[in-house]
Formats: sequence, structure tokens, C-alpha cells
Amino acid sequence: MKQKFIAAAVQMVSGTDVAANLARAAALVAEAAAGGAAFVVLPEYFCLMGRQDGDKVAICEDAGHGPLQSALAAMARDNKVWLAAGTIPLRSPQPGKVFNSTLVFDPDGVVQARYDKIHLFGYTGNGERYCESDSILAGKQPVKVDIGLAQVACGICYDLRFPELFRQLAPFDVMILPAAFTAATGEAHWEVLMRARAIENQCFVIASGQGGRHENGRKTHGQSMIIDPWGRILAQQASGEGVVLAEIDPELLHSVRSGLPALAHRVL
Repeated sequence: MKQKFIAAAVQMVSGTDVAANLARAAALVAEAAAGGAAFVVLPEYFCLMGRQDGDKVAICEDAGHGPLQSALAAMARDNKVWLAAGTIPLRSPQPGKVFNSTLVFDPDGVVQARYDKIHLFGYTGNGERYCESDSILAGKQPVKVDIGLAQVACGICYDLRFPELFRQLAPFDVMILPAAFTAATGEAHWEVLMRARAIENQCFVIASGQGGRHENGRKTHGQSMIIDPWGRILAQQASGEGVVLAEIDPELLHSVRSGLPALAHRVL
């Protein structure tokens, strides 16, 4: 990482109307760019929080073309930003299942990286049940991408709970985590796990969440935030739609890593 830049975590409360969600995402990306952001991260499932698992399967696209990908390319291109496009459903080889994928677009609207979510969420409690493996095929490949501004490690939501994923990719400058954390697990674990990932990897973290009550009845935690390599929260938003902005400073990254060279001390 060579110079300071502004990053943005976009928080949404996506619904069941894909066109409406895309319009809100476009408006929020434009707001982030107007605030000076050079790198913008959308949340998981930004394009659709469906009423049932099959809803996302019904709108899946082949990698490389489709209305979702065209809209995202336009958002990056029109605003001249690097865009980590939350997650969209991409076709998998298994009928009835999709990949839950983050695409990273450059300011020309060209895809420079793709990450398919590796760890699939499963939870039963508080009257809720989630089993992502019913409709999602797990990815297999960890991904780190050079966006020119920084080296970025990719994760999605439940990946947060598996530090070995990010250790494989270290060192990197920034970790991104588009998410749709449930309210119950988010209240208990979101902030502490996010700050832990920043501290142990001595990196900035950009966490973009869904944050509110959705049309399908689901409630998500929100608290989108940007965290520095010392584990300090630079900016955050508790709930509702919004844009969280903070400066990513290479001098701070160097200071933390030189003063406490934990990454250099790794043995295992």
C-alpha cells in the first residue's frame, strides 16, 4: 500500500425486489464516491434478501454476463471506484445450488477478482434455522487481490469465524467482509471477531453488513464498520441504510507492524 485513500462500507436493508435493491445500491455507491471513497464494499445479499432459498437460485447468472453484473460494472465505472460487489448468486455445476460470490470491479468496470464463499452458515436457535448448504455450493479457493490501492483479502460473513482462512493469505493490507449476520449471533460475536481479525492480521478491516428488519421477516445485525490494524473502530453505523467512511493509512499499517512485528514472528 503506497498512499492514503478513503474506503467505504455500505450498509443496506435489502428486500425482495431486485430492481429496487440495485437502485439503492447504486445510490449508496454514488454517495460513497461523493464522500471521497476510492474503494467501496457492498454487503452480502445486497441484490436480494428473498423469501425462500430458491429465490436467489432463480436469479443466478453465469460468471461474466448478466444484468446483476452489468449493473455492478456500471456502478464502478460511473463512479470511478474499485467496487467489492457484496455477493451475488453465480451458477454452480449442481442443480438447485449457486455460488455466493464476491466480484471485485476496477474503476473501468472490469472484474479483477472473484471469491466464492467457502464456509457455509448453519444455525438453529431463537426460533430461527439457517442452512446455507441447502442452496449454496461452497467455494474452495482463498482469494487475495491487488486493487492498486492495497492488497485485499476476501471473506464473506461466516468466513469471519475461521481465522485460518485469512492466515493463509497474510500478509495483506485490507480484509473485506460483506455480511448478513443474524441479529442474535451479531450482537454476541460480530464486533469482537472483527476486531480480532484486524489485530491478529495487523490489517484494516472493511465490514459491510445488512442491518435491519427485512421483508422476509429476517432481522440482521448491521454495525458496518472500518477497523484499523490496532483493532480500533474508525467509523461504524449501528443499523439502517448508510455509508461508513474512513481513511486507510499505510503509515499506520507500517507503524503497527514495525512496532509489534507479530506477522514476522509466526512459527506455524
